[in-house]
Amino acid sequence: MKTYPRVLPVGDSAVTVEFGDAITPELNAAVRALDESLREDPVPGLRETVPAYRSLLVCHDGTLPFDEWSRALLERAGRPGATPPAPGRHVAPTLYGGEAGPDLASAAAACGLTEAELVSAHSGQEYMAYMVGFMPGFAYLGTLPEELAVPRKSTPRVRVPAGSVAIAGPQTAIYPAPSPGGWNLIGRAGLRPFDPRADRPSLIAPGDLVRFEPVLELPPDPAPQTVPLSAITPAVEVMDGGLLTSVQDAGRPGHRRQGVGVGGALDSTALATANRAVGNEPGTAGLEATLLGPTLRFLLPVKLAWTGADLRPVLDRTDLGPWPVPPGTAVLARPGNVLRFEGRRSGCRAYLAFAGGVDVPALLGSRGTDLVSGFGGHQGRALRAGDLIALGHATAAAAAATPSLRPADAAPQLVKARVVPGPQADFFTAEALRRLLGSTFRVAPASDRVGLRLQGPRLAHAGPTEIVTDGLVSGCIQVPPDGQPILTLADGPTTGGYPKIATVVSADLPALAQLVPGEGEVRFEAV
Repeated sequence: MKTYPRVLPVGDSAVTVEFGDAITPELNAAVRALDESLREDPVPGLRETVPAYRSLLVCHDGTLPFDEWSRALLERAGRPGATPPAPGRHVAPTLYGGEAGPDLASAAAACGLTEAELVSAHSGQEYMAYMVGFMPGFAYLGTLPEELAVPRKSTPRVRVPAGSVAIAGPQTAIYPAPSPGGWNLIGRAGLRPFDPRADRPSLIAPGDLVRFEPVLELPPDPAPQTVPLSAITPAVEVMDGGLLTSVQDAGRPGHRRQGVGVGGALDSTALATANRAVGNEPGTAGLEATLLGPTLRFLLPVKLAWTGADLRPVLDRTDLGPWPVPPGTAVLARPGNVLRFEGRRSGCRAYLAFAGGVDVPALLGSRGTDLVSGFGGHQGRALRAGDLIALGHATAAAAAATPSLRPADAAPQLVKARVVPGPQADFFTAEALRRLLGSTFRVAPASDRVGLRLQGPRLAHAGPTEIVTDGLVSGCIQVPPDGQPILTLADGPTTGGYPKIATVVSADLPALAQLVPGEGEVRFEAV
């Protein structure tokens, strides 16, 4: 028998506080009260919190041990909570049915209603935002009238248009950006749930109230904000973007409660090393190249260095010919020089640092690219031919940086990663835990920056194969119903509904970033 509230470890830098095992306004109110208490009076070492339906994820700096966090949070949860701020109220003009809501007819039929009756019931009440997760600005709104509860679609859509109004089970929501999705689409809303340039990026916060208002026509979408090319001085031209090259830095922590993942370089150690070689701060924005590097032509003198995966970079110089660029070494590229990569020797992701760093607009405190949600970095996407890259002003340290030649370390294709069991280890059989710690798992070809899909022995659940959605951090090992684990990486969602059997410790995540999909392997060790 579980006793609530309870505090569970989530790796070495987070804990989760569970208040129950259901979706109710009362449990959600307890979550938000503890959340507000921590926001008003933080525990030393607190980094950020992520309120969910019935739990609160607490991310910390690792200086306090788990036992102390457990005592502090249980003591807070047992006292009268802080008074949450008055909820915001939002009206969402909604065009129901037709192309905007292709599932309205089938959803109405499943409910035994006409389309007009479903629209009237859906728009006839206010909904509370229980949590924000899945993607930036995606607010889970409830509770739907009982007669509108329909299951998710058996086959999710590959792409749901931005602004789509959807229902599934007792919840309704507005999709902030195009994404895959399995909910029933009944309309489209004329508001923007997420704008990384706004003072309040996520329009709807936990506890806010939302009402849908039927309309016959939606207002036009606002024109996207762009930075005119005349405002920058490009230093590098992209001739070929490679397989997947994006601007990345140390990430954007502090925004998980708005559904925004930390992101940033998957191998943060490699990026920091490259930056140090050219005299930058460790988290300065550079380029992350996956498996196949880009081809870059330099328009100005640029000091650069690379680390991480050995993709065999070569600098073509008009005066001296092609020159293999050594790793961890500050080198000067002159105007007209071309940097290209001849093919992978080891590892998965290489990092390029430039003195002064890549100069793109900072959004939510980061210049990195959120490839899933399509913002940040260079126009929110991977680099491609014709892109122009500007660099910041090199510091005195960057100008004085000298080569630090060292041999390239071959990235291992079998990584031993330490894990902290849980937070939902009790959802699995004892045999599943033994298999997790005693087996070798291969990284599936479908793996990416969102997560490593692992192939190995099936990890059996002891009971339910899903949980009430709660917070995620990088390193969480979720196990869906098929028993094949998924290890969350930097671009993964901030919340998830599969039980987490264990969480990889922070220090071991960079090594996992160098495992090649389809080839790399990982073994886990409990700590």
